[in-house]
Amino acid sequence: MLEALEKGVRGGKWFSLIDKVYRLKTLRRAWEQVRTNDGAPGIDKVTIAEYERHAETNLKRLSRKLKEGTYEPRAVRRAWIPKPGRAEERPLGIPTVEDRIVQTALKMVLEPIYEKGFSPRSYGFRPQRGAKDALRQVHHLLKKGYRWVVDADLKGYFDTINHEQLMAEVEKHVSDGKVLDLITAFLKCEIDDDGDTYKPTQGTPQGGVVSPLLANIYLDPLDQIMEEAGFEMVRYADDFVVLCRTEEEADAALERVRTWTEKVGLTLHPEKTKIVDESNGSFDFLGYCFKHGIKLPSEKAERNFLSKIKEKTPRSSGYSLQTIIEELNQIIIGWYEYFKHSVSNVFRKLDGKIRRRLRGILHKRQKISGWAYTKGNRRKWPNAYFAAAGLYSMAEARRRELESLRKGKR
Repeated sequence: MLEALEKGVRGGKWFSLIDKVYRLKTLRRAWEQVRTNDGAPGIDKVTIAEYERHAETNLKRLSRKLKEGTYEPRAVRRAWIPKPGRAEERPLGIPTVEDRIVQTALKMVLEPIYEKGFSPRSYGFRPQRGAKDALRQVHHLLKKGYRWVVDADLKGYFDTINHEQLMAEVEKHVSDGKVLDLITAFLKCEIDDDGDTYKPTQGTPQGGVVSPLLANIYLDPLDQIMEEAGFEMVRYADDFVVLCRTEEEADAALERVRTWTEKVGLTLHPEKTKIVDESNGSFDFLGYCFKHGIKLPSEKAERNFLSKIKEKTPRSSGYSLQTIIEELNQIIIGWYEYFKHSVSNVFRKLDGKIRRRLRGILHKRQKISGWAYTKGNRRKWPNAYFAAAGLYSMAEARRRELESLRKGKR
């Protein structure tokens, strides 16, 4: 297969792939990925640990069923998880452990075929690519003078993908009927929402291992159209921007996007889709806000971060300060690593809000009367007190990084 990927196949289509999916070597590798990722059990209630007890026997049985064409995916269990910092919830599909193995094997076989032709302008859910690469490209284009930005938002993208249109794109490179039937089975897999079941007629199952690849296959024609037209588009899954030098170019880019989305049954959000002059306005992309030549966390990203901090720091917390700080540090360090290229004053402000939450806990524990957030409490528990207790400071981390960069330039 690797040789065929290098040299190409006749007509650009693959006619025999199912044998690569059901091969035990493939299924064992897929199982290792599923086991490492862990996750909750599906509708059959079989956990990772339970599947692992007889993994080799289970995989041999699964291989045989795939080979004979008797394998059928189980219903996907729907769970509802809270959106960070909001009262709303979003749906998450949880396939069974065995279905996750098959989807992973399917992805392992299909991904190299489509990766070969994917546009370099897409960054989401692709090998050796990620959000930071997309952000760097946006920053690079802004520096080059592409200040007019089409900030596009696809309304309910994953829920509105047309199955027939998607399969037509898949079939441009795959002609193995058993593989195509397998993909269709996953797309039309029954959803179990707390006992209520239904079969989806459109969309890709959120939570499915193969869904991000299918979503990229569906949007790749847009990448190609925009590239052929000379537009600088940067896409991460369904989140994308088009950077232009003039307002007229941005108008033309948006019209091109709108024409294509209408053709394939997608909808641009009428309120969230807009054209922005970044030199006078701002736009959000992958958690960052780009504004007047600087980058900082978006209001939503900052709000979600503080919501997580608040969850860990109720004033009535019974945990020791050390335990609270250890849990906070896991959140803070991960957030800082993603947003560390923001302007420094953001980190000073957020560090202060975190310490304020901790002072509130200490204030209540000592049964001090009056308002918790006073100058007296700041003197009683100064910044150095929390630093000595091990609280991670984003402002200090950023200061050290900038100092290291300055020394490296000398």
